[in-house]
Amino acid sequence: MDHTFLSAFILLLLVLDPLGSLAIFIPIMRTVPPDRRRWVAVREVSIAFGVLFAFMFFGEAFLRVMRLSERSLEVAGGVILLMVAIRMIFSQEGGVYGTPEGKEPLVFPLAVPLLAGPSAMATVLLLASRQPDRVMSWVGALSCAMLVSGLVLLLCDRIRRLLGDSVVSAIEKLMGLVLTAIAVEMILAGLKRYFMSPL
Repeated sequence: MDHTFLSAFILLLLVLDPLGSLAIFIPIMRTVPPDRRRWVAVREVSIAFGVLFAFMFFGEAFLRVMRLSERSLEVAGGVILLMVAIRMIFSQEGGVYGTPEGKEPLVFPLAVPLLAGPSAMATVLLLASRQPDRVMSWVGALSCAMLVSGLVLLLCDRIRRLLGDSVVSAIEKLMGLVLTAIAVEMILAGLKRYFMSPL
């Protein structure tokens, strides 16, 4: 399944799930002093971007070292996306990744795994390995998706007050439905490549 810049941007935005992150971001940030919240949000988004950026550029080397094929990565990424999508649709207390604990977050859980989680890592690896000649497009798509995610996190309180919890929850479930279809497509594409091409 080949992607364009727009489809990669939408896919990454769905995987990052900034609206779904609101339910986790708000309770975590309540323990952070108000004057540090903006800095913490920018820092965590930057860390997540760095992690995914590294995975994008060193994806092929990682696959060679781990002796993984693109087909297995595509199926595995689809399965992970499907699990995340199902949890988005059938939401639970604490959000997609469960209720985090701790004081001011550093890397965990906002940067990893909330933004740069297994599904996002698998997605950027897949984009880079399937179409390495368009890697700058994927960097641009990742940058735009991270920018949107960062803005959503920075404006989380205003968004929840403006839309209300029920609307935010409905949007998250809709994103989960779209992500489910994308995940199934990835799994089917990986299986097709496995059975139709020589090992």
